[in-house]
Amino acid sequence: MMKLTVIVPCYNEEEALPFFYEEIKKTEAAMPYAEFELIFIDDGSGDRTLEVVKDLAVKDEKVKYISFSRNFGKEAAMYAGLKNASGDIAVIMDADLQDPPSLLPEMYRAITQEGFDSVATRRVTRQGEPPVRSFFARMFYRIINKISKTEIVDGARDYRMMNRKFINALLDIREYSRFSKGLYGWVGFKTKWLEYENKERVAGKTKWSFWKLFLYSIEGIVAFSTGPLAIASVLGVLMLGVGGIAILFIIVRQLLFGGSAFGWPSMVCIILLMGGLQLFCTGILGVYLSKAYLEVKERWNPDGKYQCIAGRTAGHRNPVV
Repeated sequence: MMKLTVIVPCYNEEEALPFFYEEIKKTEAAMPYAEFELIFIDDGSGDRTLEVVKDLAVKDEKVKYISFSRNFGKEAAMYAGLKNASGDIAVIMDADLQDPPSLLPEMYRAITQEGFDSVATRRVTRQGEPPVRSFFARMFYRIINKISKTEIVDGARDYRMMNRKFINALLDIREYSRFSKGLYGWVGFKTKWLEYENKERVAGKTKWSFWKLFLYSIEGIVAFSTGPLAIASVLGVLMLGVGGIAILFIIVRQLLFGGSAFGWPSMVCIILLMGGLQLFCTGILGVYLSKAYLEVKERWNPDGKYQCIAGRTAGHRNPVV
């Protein structure tokens, strides 16, 4: 019997927790071949979330909890859950039941019997979501997959089950600004994807406003692409090209008609040339900065040593086993 740790980040989920606990206990009863451990992470909630979790821990010895001193965000909560998970397998789930517990048996079989290291989920529909939010979500996935070498699946959820090898690889990455959807793809390993239709919250309101999601998407782009740093170079080259063409146009016009090389046209050309040159040089600095940025992250291993995880190279260079 393998131990399964269920990690549940919670932020103001007082209303949803009783429903979640009831459903997860039903799933546990349907999986007698797995030993369950529940870890609730109270992410600085302002309601009675912590009190509800404490009550559950009193009546159920399998329930554990972690309480943050303030709201640090879901990424910090997921990391804390993985750090304290004692199971051979761990799964991250939301407390609002938008992550169906009914998928747990299939996910568990995929890891224990089919040889997968992780089982990820993605939504195939966005029913119940505002159209504007759905549009920008799809655009985000298109953009980040074009400018990043790490694949991030459209509609991917944080609802994911993983074995101990996968967990340890994630914990070895000690970045402060984490974007787990990208880290899952970056560490690699054999992953199975499960698709399901969007589920409505069982209770309470979503804590993810459009602005918070926008800031989170910026975090993801910055964390897994150095493309924005190269934009300055591209703009600089374009401005240099436009400035050069404009100067040639003014010279030809001066030779043919006269009186064209004075006043604002020549000033605009000078501004374009100087601005383009400055942007181009800034872009070159950005390329060097991106190299330093990737080195500082030390994604291969926190102690600076390269390693090979289960036959897969964890770093970009030759690994030391």
